[in-house]
Amino acid sequence: MSISTQSSLRADSVAQAEVSPPASSELLIGRKLRQARKIKGLRLKQLADAVGCSESLLSKIENDKARPSLQMLHNIVGQLGITVGSLFTEPDTHSSVVKRPGERAIIRMDSMTADGVRLECLVPEEGGKALYGSIHIVEPGGGSAGAITHEGEEIGLVLEGSFELTVEGKPYTLHTGDSFFFESHLPHAYRNTGDVTAKIIWINSPSTF
Repeated sequence: MSISTQSSLRADSVAQAEVSPPASSELLIGRKLRQARKIKGLRLKQLADAVGCSESLLSKIENDKARPSLQMLHNIVGQLGITVGSLFTEPDTHSSVVKRPGERAIIRMDSMTADGVRLECLVPEEGGKALYGSIHIVEPGGGSAGAITHEGEEIGLVLEGSFELTVEGKPYTLHTGDSFFFESHLPHAYRNTGDVTAKIIWINSPSTF
């Protein structure tokens, strides 16, 4: 088996879950990814090869029949020249100043477990030029499924639960009330190693995530 095939199989293993019916606030992002790919002039196979997954898996993601891990989604948007934050662009009939519980858009990703990560957007559609913010809701066993790098700086605060943050290969265990800061170009990953859901306010500046 070739190295590229092994990489595709490993990547596929973190994003094979079929998509369950979304909650009213959950965004389906496949159409936006497909549109961005076509604007970029990439064929499905070209993007799949660049990301390191199979063409069939990428097709499922674009048709909202499978969810990528956070790392894979970040790789996809990086190849397309967009950001994860730009996927939160649904028509908004609510106030752009105040967001009540249940009004914030959510993107859900899968990990090695049945449940992975949900990003609850804190920035309205017309915002996000200088920063991107979300609540990372991480189920036990869920996480980024690998390291991520991009430009900028990141700061966060653990609202509930605990999780393990790894920056430049060094792991840190954070609990409720703990905060963190690091430069985004440093390889970083995270995983919920506990047995309860973790919620983390996570801010990136500029909006390169």
